[in-house]
Amino acid sequence: MKRWQFWVGLLISAAFLYIALRGLHLDQVWDSLKTANYWWLIPGVLVYFVGVWVRSWRWHYLLRPLKSISTVKMFPIVTIGYMGNNIYPARMGEVLRAIVLKKHEGVPISASLATVFIERVFDGVVMLGFVFLNLSELTRLNSDSGFIGSIQSLSIWGAIAFIGALIVFLLAAAFPAASERLIETVLIRFLPERFREKVLNLARRFLSGLESLRSPREALMVFFTSIVIWLLETGKYWFVMHAFPFEVSFFALMLMNGIVNLTTTLPSAPGYVGTFDAPGIALLSAYGVPGEIAAGYTLLLHVALWLPITALGVYYFAREGLKWNLEPETTE
Repeated sequence: MKRWQFWVGLLISAAFLYIALRGLHLDQVWDSLKTANYWWLIPGVLVYFVGVWVRSWRWHYLLRPLKSISTVKMFPIVTIGYMGNNIYPARMGEVLRAIVLKKHEGVPISASLATVFIERVFDGVVMLGFVFLNLSELTRLNSDSGFIGSIQSLSIWGAIAFIGALIVFLLAAAFPAASERLIETVLIRFLPERFREKVLNLARRFLSGLESLRSPREALMVFFTSIVIWLLETGKYWFVMHAFPFEVSFFALMLMNGIVNLTTTLPSAPGYVGTFDAPGIALLSAYGVPGEIAAGYTLLLHVALWLPITALGVYYFAREGLKWNLEPETTE
């Protein structure tokens, strides 16, 4: 709570919430929520958990060069990670699941974090793919929403960042010895001698976590799995949509999924408050969905994405006997 990043995230969330709800009649937003058909949440939640299971399999696949761990064992750890991202600031859930993995399987935290970074880069590439696949549609909507119009610039810079990171990871995986020599050269030049060996050991373990990307076949498998994961999540968007009196295409929901998840990479309060809601409402409004209905749908979708996985994560977290006030952990 004392960290400045938390307060910056809180301010950004407040600003996005203001953007999301300004000009709306909140009583009509509430009416749209009261009249929603909540039975559609059941298939939505189920398809989402299928996506979490596939995500667990993907992590199992990425970790195979380090240690073969079954998807059944990975699922609770991935769920704890989701819970951590939803209730702690700064995506602490990614570190949390690496800590739990080390506790159970002895995988070094720095190596497992490398696989987490790989996941996030591939997720980002798929999200950008969802946006670029619908870029012509997005251009058509720009005249109605300045907020959506700015997504084009965000997509271009996001593509540079994510694809650039992907290239770096692929090269580091393909040429581990050269990568290690490069890192050592940089450390010698810029880091005091007393820190070099420890940081170099961490870098070596991190590079070991990239081994799953050493062949094009392995990289393509991770990419394909990432597409499946995000299509399943879009399926949840589609099911929840049927709880409300509007309809847009599945491609429009792919675009919404891509945009809101790109926006949630910005600092925010825990649970992506505001950064999820504002772009979702803006996009649906640009498609002609009444603002109050778009807000009701987006808010319910946000809760449906947050609550079930967080509740299950809390259960697994409590079963682990971990403390809520997380202390810095060693990455040895």
